[in-house]
Amino acid sequence: MTNPARNKRKGAEWECDLRDGLREVGEDIERLHLNGKDDEGDLVIRGKGDTVPYLVIEAKNAKFEPGVFVGEMETEVENFRKHRTLPVGDVDGIVIVKRRGKNWRHAFVLTTVERYFDLPDES
Repeated sequence: MTNPARNKRKGAEWECDLRDGLREVGEDIERLHLNGKDDEGDLVIRGKGDTVPYLVIEAKNAKFEPGVFVGEMETEVENFRKHRTLPVGDVDGIVIVKRRGKNWRHAFVLTTVERYFDLPDES
């Protein structure tokens, strides 16, 4: 098996492990299947308490590149929102990065201070 094929398989396994684990603890979570320039992330949680109706998750099982990962997540959150014509405040996003040798519960969660504290965009 080639490295790209192996990496893709390991990434898909990680997404499924994460999805299944979060389902076991009661989250309403599904995999997203759109790829390419209009990718919408890997997973979405619906009805995340009193915060936002949708939480898009970019799941990573790769070399740790937080800036790249968060940039992808930001783009994919916007794609998810636009494809469904949802208001900006209805969709949030995070990156969940697998830790080598650890299960899904010990993965890293990445976002920005601006997104985490729901600060207004400065750009």
